[in-house]
Amino acid sequence: MKNLLNFLVRYNSLIVFLILEALALYMLTAGNSYHNSRLQKGVIGLTKNLEEKIYNTRSYLSLREINERLALENSALKNSMEKLGHKENNLFLTVSDTLLGQNYQYSTAEIINNSVNKQKNFLTLNKGRRHGLDTDMAVAGTRGVAGLIVSCSENYSIAISVLNLDFKLSSRIRSNGYFGSLSWDGRNYRYAVLNEIPQHVSISVGDTVETTGYSAVFPEGMMIGTISEFEKSGSDFYMIRVELITDFKNIKYVTVIDNLKKSERIGLENQYQ
Repeated sequence: MKNLLNFLVRYNSLIVFLILEALALYMLTAGNSYHNSRLQKGVIGLTKNLEEKIYNTRSYLSLREINERLALENSALKNSMEKLGHKENNLFLTVSDTLLGQNYQYSTAEIINNSVNKQKNFLTLNKGRRHGLDTDMAVAGTRGVAGLIVSCSENYSIAISVLNLDFKLSSRIRSNGYFGSLSWDGRNYRYAVLNEIPQHVSISVGDTVETTGYSAVFPEGMMIGTISEFEKSGSDFYMIRVELITDFKNIKYVTVIDNLKKSERIGLENQYQ
């Protein structure tokens, strides 16, 4: 009670002022329809703005859940399309073929650690062997290639990023089919270098660069980027700079791709190497 009295004594002038202001506002609006309507519109506008801010805040806080759900739906859709495509086109499908002709299986993961400013960058994923992930599985962003899993524990995986000096990828120019080796030169995180394209080949800025499928890890035709510039060097090959389609400073969710027939293919190819 003493604290309440001290508060009233300390702020009595302010309290009296607020009471008089409220009384004056009431008398003004009660006796004048114009002022009354203006006050109502003001209150409605203030309430509407407050509701919009609350709605926008709730929507922003739910983006993580929405992104996770979309990533899962995207992987499920890719798996369904892969199965359906091979069911319709595989004329040699047998009852004992438990894979139903499917070449690739897709799953989603979240990136929980990432770097772009080192010479050898890696991605840490929040899933591991317990979730079906393993080494030598391809990692793709929402639009294109992101990396390759090189290590797994029960609950986590480490993927070598495209932005790593040790990363090499068989790539081709979509417009003419010529292929070479794509790597990162350790400079700008938005660009990689495509080598081994002969200088007699006609290429243009803006040409699409994609995966060849020769590695038995990445599916054929996955987007890598577009040619941003090129020049003839002293050798027989171009120096081609590729703008990567994946922005590694703005990547959160990835799709992990498993070639279900990879072991069979590699085992056969190793017999002749």
